[in-house]
Amino acid sequence: MAFFPSVATHFIADATSQRSAIGNHKAVPPTSGVRNHRQAQIRSVIEQRGLLYPLDVLLVGATGSGKSSTLNAIFGDQVSKVGDGVDPETQSISEHMVHDYLRVHDSAGLGDGVETDAKHAESITKSLLARCAKPYGSYGLMDLALVILDGGSRDLGTAFCLLETIVLKAITPDRVIVAINQADMAMKGRKWNHARSCPESELVDFLAEKSSSVQRRIKDSTGLHIKQPICYSARYNWNLDLLVDHIVDHIPNSRRILATGSV
Repeated sequence: MAFFPSVATHFIADATSQRSAIGNHKAVPPTSGVRNHRQAQIRSVIEQRGLLYPLDVLLVGATGSGKSSTLNAIFGDQVSKVGDGVDPETQSISEHMVHDYLRVHDSAGLGDGVETDAKHAESITKSLLARCAKPYGSYGLMDLALVILDGGSRDLGTAFCLLETIVLKAITPDRVIVAINQADMAMKGRKWNHARSCPESELVDFLAEKSSSVQRRIKDSTGLHIKQPICYSARYNWNLDLLVDHIVDHIPNSRRILATGSV
């Protein structure tokens, strides 16, 4: 389903807020515990801080980074086609309700050509600068941006370009989450324990250094500090609970106010 910022609905979070269906989305039966992981705490934090709900997270990344597989793993169902091409003009952004207090927006991946990337980049920027529907029009629709990197790739140039020239130009670094998917392929598939669906000690060390390296590179190239990325594997459901924890840890303390003149 295409995403239209002007019709997105939010509610003020308080203990007596009435829950309502948002848009035309149907709830997907929770077949995985990850989907409801820390749901009560997410609700509690949003209510305590007087934020609008649901919390909106924009999922961005290069083609092949595993955004769709991440979304499917969180839902525990096939809500997004993995590796399926989409028309960037009609389905560049799609939205999915995780639960009443968390909504994820999936964007098209970058890395498929200059012209296509320019369209996707414009769509991502518009989404990050989109406003909530009235009467909350002074607030940004997107609360957080979750940038997915491909842990199996040595060339992260497209991903860093996405971060530096698009994401961090439109949203502050404290609202940016960086995560490294495909941890199982970080050493070309070596040192991954398939029987236990987790990394062996050598791969754990490798992933820790990769995470620190990404954090340093962003600091060196942009001057901005982000929290150290979480490594996970959507394919094997490894560390997905920590990925959700990482999102919870980034829940902002206040609503995101957009400057006058933003989209």
